[in-house]
Amino acid sequence: MKKRIVLLVAAVLAAGCLPVAGRAQQDKKKATSNLVNSLKSARVIELNFVWDRNSPLLGLNPPFSIGLHTSHAQTKGIIPGGIAFAADMMFFSGQHGSPNVDALGHISDNMKLFGGADAAASEGASGLLTLGIEAYPKERFINRAVLLDVARFKNVEALAAGQEITAEDLDATAKAEAVEINPGDSVIIRTGYGRYFEADRTKYSGPRPGPGESAARWLAGKKVFLAGDDQMSFEVVPEKGTIFPCHRILIADNGIYIVENLNLEELSKALAAQKVYEFVLVLNPPRIRGATGAAANAFAILP
Repeated sequence: MKKRIVLLVAAVLAAGCLPVAGRAQQDKKKATSNLVNSLKSARVIELNFVWDRNSPLLGLNPPFSIGLHTSHAQTKGIIPGGIAFAADMMFFSGQHGSPNVDALGHISDNMKLFGGADAAASEGASGLLTLGIEAYPKERFINRAVLLDVARFKNVEALAAGQEITAEDLDATAKAEAVEINPGDSVIIRTGYGRYFEADRTKYSGPRPGPGESAARWLAGKKVFLAGDDQMSFEVVPEKGTIFPCHRILIADNGIYIVENLNLEELSKALAAQKVYEFVLVLNPPRIRGATGAAANAFAILP
């Protein structure tokens, strides 16, 4: 009897007829392996600049600084075994980094936050009480994104200082690229101004191109999740200045996140070469409770 059972089990295994639990486990392992191999074969393009105390910063915000609080020389000998350590302290405005994400609680419209919460009642000494950067949804850490390369569409290296990107510009660029923007997508706009982040910080910080009010309404009409570009204030800033209508329309009125200071030069070349302007955007701000925004690590994944 035992011999017959052994032979039966051997026959089942040989035929690949594993028990249901075993097959499910193997399927999961195979799926994980396929995912790892797929990601390892993908092209990763970083969308960050290197940020330091000399980087351009919007004057409305506190300056950035970093310094060693504790040095290797100071900690030598504190711990037996030869180890020493260094630790730093940073002081910076949460809204600005390279790149940076604005929390939905960052902007109010007539003292109302997105969803109607009272702005003044939604903040305290330690930060925002609602819609801080910690509310950024984990489901969007990885998201379908579209690059609207307006500078390339207009056949220039960079748009002119103070040049407004209109709804018509975005629509024409999308049609030229043959891309479809779906609700929940991330839409990244290239002005070309990212080339000045290191090379000409005065120019980068001065009057700059970007989306105007009609472009913001176009994005809101598409019901996108996030909008970003490659300059420090997202929206156009002419010589006369701005009252930030894009921030009001996108963040406060429609709950759309804004990302600034993206490095889009390598991505622009890569997507133009393959003539496909959609990609996977990975962007994950840190979970800092009550923060009005955060510097974030961002990169694109291409096949």
